[in-house]
Amino acid sequence: MKCASRVRIQVFMGAEIIFLPDFAVLDCVNAMSDWKSVLKADPTDWLLEKTNPSVRYFALSQILDKPRSSSEVQEAKKEIMLDGVVPKILAKQNDGGYWEAPDKFYTAKYKGTVWQLIILAELGADGQDARVKKACEFILENSQDRKSGGFSAWLSVKVGGGRYSGVLPCLTGNMVWSLIRLGFLDDPRVNRGIDWIVKYQRFDDGEAYPPKIWPYEKATSCFGKHSCHMGVVKALKALAEIPDAKRSAGVIGTIERGVEYMLKHHIYKRSHNLSKLSKPGWLRLGFPLMYQTDVLEILGILTSLGYKDPRMQETIDVILSKQDENGTWKLENTFNGRFQTSIEQRGNRSKWITLNALRALKNFYE
Repeated sequence: MKCASRVRIQVFMGAEIIFLPDFAVLDCVNAMSDWKSVLKADPTDWLLEKTNPSVRYFALSQILDKPRSSSEVQEAKKEIMLDGVVPKILAKQNDGGYWEAPDKFYTAKYKGTVWQLIILAELGADGQDARVKKACEFILENSQDRKSGGFSAWLSVKVGGGRYSGVLPCLTGNMVWSLIRLGFLDDPRVNRGIDWIVKYQRFDDGEAYPPKIWPYEKATSCFGKHSCHMGVVKALKALAEIPDAKRSAGVIGTIERGVEYMLKHHIYKRSHNLSKLSKPGWLRLGFPLMYQTDVLEILGILTSLGYKDPRMQETIDVILSKQDENGTWKLENTFNGRFQTSIEQRGNRSKWITLNALRALKNFYE
């Protein structure tokens, strides 16, 4: 733990430069070789219980680093579609691939099709399943704006697809991320969504207003003088899901700008006054977050991209401070009651928050 405050890792021209005092080298290497040393207890066995097949699958593959081709991981993946939240959601799907009213795919919060796609992706649903594929196709046909490639909150009655004026950055990020997770990375329509993020996503920090053109001219809450954090976070989340070998120069550059934007804010603070919080609600850990975000989601994205920066340390400390004596974390924020089916209970120990905390800590310290 002490070692993290001594290490400074910067990225320059794509290469990591590590600044580390000589006296700290051995201490730091030892600490980072056992990332679980920052835990009060090891909750891995709890995450591996078969009561939550999604968490078990991710714990096996991402915490224990078991190959996804192993029989144990493959069996856990199959169980996701047979038991728990995923089959409950799919049981409520309409024949056309949607949930609730077809034209309310976004506005039916959080029971519409957009939100089910996010949850299915979060829970590791099988993208080869016919029902999941149908849901993906429904969103691509009805939410994606055919002119720009971004994803819209409203259907265009005149031309079909998503309404041009209703394209949102957080929605575009969420849909691109979900579709990649569900196996649609090589679909040209998803690549148009990626291109939208690269072309239009901004990272303004109060210095200047965006140009008075589409999509900035009307979406002032998304693209005002200060870019909306949720749009930035969901854009980063989507681009981080693209494998390294498939990231274009534009994607890499957008990731770098987005990461620096978040680091400038120390993840959850106001960049122009670091003594103040951007939003106090981001300190309450939740799952799934839909279009909202919190410090754990942001930390998870940055660490998945390989970033280890001193400006992340305060968030690491916040996460560690919320750990209980069992090495687990509680669900502090939830939209239960507004979902198709509830996912854990607020105030109780959460396998999802614990899993996400372990992933972020593992990536940061290992």
